[in-house]
Amino acid sequence: MKSGAAWLSSATQEAIDAFLAGLSNEALLALPWIFEFWALPHQLPPEGAWKTWVIMGGRGAGKTRAGAEWVRAQVEGARPSDPGRATRVALVGETVDQVREVMIFGQSGILAVSPPDRRPEWNATRKMLTWPNGATAQVYSAHDPDSLRGPQFDAAWVDELAKWKKSQETWDQLQFALRLGANPQQVVTTTPQSVPVLKAILKNPSSVVTHAPTEANRAHLAASFLEEVQTRYGGTRLGRQELEGVLIEDVDGALWTTKMLEAARDDLPEAFDRIVVAVDPPVSGKVTSDECGIVVVGVSTKGQPREWRAVVLEDATVRGSSTTWATAAVAAYHRHGADRMVAEVNQGGALVEEMIRQVDPLIAYRAVHAAVGKSARAEPVAALYEQGRIKHQCGLAALEEQMCLMTTQGFMGKGSPDRVDALVWAVTEAMIEPAKAYIGRPRVRPLI
Repeated sequence: MKSGAAWLSSATQEAIDAFLAGLSNEALLALPWIFEFWALPHQLPPEGAWKTWVIMGGRGAGKTRAGAEWVRAQVEGARPSDPGRATRVALVGETVDQVREVMIFGQSGILAVSPPDRRPEWNATRKMLTWPNGATAQVYSAHDPDSLRGPQFDAAWVDELAKWKKSQETWDQLQFALRLGANPQQVVTTTPQSVPVLKAILKNPSSVVTHAPTEANRAHLAASFLEEVQTRYGGTRLGRQELEGVLIEDVDGALWTTKMLEAARDDLPEAFDRIVVAVDPPVSGKVTSDECGIVVVGVSTKGQPREWRAVVLEDATVRGSSTTWATAAVAAYHRHGADRMVAEVNQGGALVEEMIRQVDPLIAYRAVHAAVGKSARAEPVAALYEQGRIKHQCGLAALEEQMCLMTTQGFMGKGSPDRVDALVWAVTEAMIEPAKAYIGRPRVRPLI
């Protein structure tokens, strides 16, 4: 169902005029303050008996507005002096300053969204909001969990829980304090991060979740902001978290972590001495088989091997027949002006080269064989990431997802890590093997 705002944006002028003309003066004055009319779907409370409503969204997705409007809906009655469903509310943020500046005085905070006749008064000394009907909202900082010992509430709004340093302790104390009324509830507005407290909340049967990407709220965001962040972070693991509002989890023992990959985005070399395309063919050439991993890596080999730097330029992985992946691999080779293609042939043998040669017989091709397991092959490549020597172009989210599921004990995802295998072969061919040859070559004594 469309919101009122969505209907207005697509309705004809005649329909809008007819709608407004049908409203009484009181209804017309009230319309700007009726959030249910203007809200996006993810900003409205889910139906049902829930204890915790988690609103996960990208930056600027309208989470703060949703939290502030929910507090309004809890404390306001039919008339300014009438009681609402809640009378004592906890407002909990990382610091007192952040609660005050974002949740209360912010552009989408409680004061900004409240009608003039229902706007609460701020008492700075007591750190408290008081509504005309007597309802109150008290401010608490996640830096001081013990401040939640003693008070009791029938509603709470928790903001940016995922980045609190004392998140678990503060959350636990708040649960003990939510003991007033018939059904005390709480709303959590947060950009998702892989922290234990948030994951536990999401698994709780009494929790409900809505989420939305930054894009959903584009009508209220600067176009230059959207263009900038989507250009810089779109198609990255961080972008999925910060722009799409998706919870990205790291696995125990993973060879790559989200933090490691986000550090691999700056200071990309501008020129490359070698560009390698690596192919990890599926076991069979059927359309329903696993994907064929195709990854392109460029390397700058200036100076000593410890100074060499590489960039993952593209993940061109495809699913399809042998002809499909061979064509895609050759296209990537020419698109980047590569000087070598390598392909693992443990499964396909000579057939892999034959398929490549059918598409382009002049490809500089070399077959590679896996002598050790996937994790053992991947560890030296992961070490180069730890040293900050491999960077990533944007648009590699699917590859990065697989990378963060590769552990010392094997791949923890579904299916085969074809993209990671191709990455490992590409880096090994472009960087690791040449470095071994460089270090192992005989030293020539200079002439005097």
